[in-house]
Amino acid sequence: MFGQPASQTAADDYDLPDIQAAGELIAVTLSGPDTYYEYRGQGFGIQFLMAESFARSIGARLRMEIAPDSSALVAKLLAGEADLVALDDSTHSDTIAVVANGMIACGPGWLVREGSPLLSEAVGRWYRPETRQQLLAAEKTRLQPKAHPRRHPRPMMMDRSRGVISPYDNLFRHHAPTVGWDWRLLAAQCYQESGFDPRAVSWAGACGLMQLMPGTAARFGLSSSQIYDAESNVAAAVRYLSYLNKLFSDVGYPAERIRFVLAAYNGGEGHVRDAMALARRDGRDATRWNVVESYVIGLSEPRYYRDPLVRFGYLRGSETADYVRQIQSRWASYRGVAHPSAMTSPPPSSAARVSRVRERSAFELHDADSVP
Repeated sequence: MFGQPASQTAADDYDLPDIQAAGELIAVTLSGPDTYYEYRGQGFGIQFLMAESFARSIGARLRMEIAPDSSALVAKLLAGEADLVALDDSTHSDTIAVVANGMIACGPGWLVREGSPLLSEAVGRWYRPETRQQLLAAEKTRLQPKAHPRRHPRPMMMDRSRGVISPYDNLFRHHAPTVGWDWRLLAAQCYQESGFDPRAVSWAGACGLMQLMPGTAARFGLSSSQIYDAESNVAAAVRYLSYLNKLFSDVGYPAERIRFVLAAYNGGEGHVRDAMALARRDGRDATRWNVVESYVIGLSEPRYYRDPLVRFGYLRGSETADYVRQIQSRWASYRGVAHPSAMTSPPPSSAARVSRVRERSAFELHDADSVP
């Protein structure tokens, strides 16, 4: 049904000892809230948890990949681009039933190549019916909104009459120029993240004032011992924001770029790029947030996150869109702007205007009525 890739013979030689020697197990699945998705660089979904648990049992790390459909899953496995297909046999029985042309069904409804008998045996030894239930319970607990967060928010603004937002205003003033932002925008984002609580911990494991995931913190020079230090946390977050600002330099209008950067900070740059690709495919302007936002929200629906153009799969898109809206609204409030719509980017009327606007920072664009 799926054909026999020319590379299958070579792939068949790759079995458990090779995986253990490489130190990496590659699993492939379909993206979705009940299989696998990423949030702030952390994997979620029962298939991810099971594959990660199995990988640890054989002394390997997990690399989880997604495919757009069942045919692509099987093709990746047979071509040696993945070591196993991780699907739930109760909801994907049609795929798992296709155990011809060099595949073996093993363990919890997973598939491996016929040429990987040792891997199949290892899955069979590892898996018990209670394994899935235990991991499902752990996942459910982790996703409870109030299960793990530790956050003691301060007032949204300490003293409006004096323009004092938080105890950390000097940090925001000092570090915001690194990304070219108004310091009050950084404050608005910080309140959204932690409520100005430097010891905050989210349900997903994000830490500190700017809610950095440990992996992101390390990537931008923040050690685990410093993650709750207010200045170090803000400095690392601004380095990350600066990176995202450069990454989205193709969004030429600065006020628009802010929205894309905020969305990427919350949901991940890959998901935002997926939404932009879908907008572009539909002939729409992928550099306008009011266009791309609907696709970001759409990434929570299978018809979007399983589109062949989408590389990063499922996203809790409405959460990301709300994150951007909340920060925009709070920034407007901090600056004394009556309505968040005052920050909406008008379409440029001429090439000359585009050139002038791009030379100005987002702070300058909308700061006429700001709080001192």
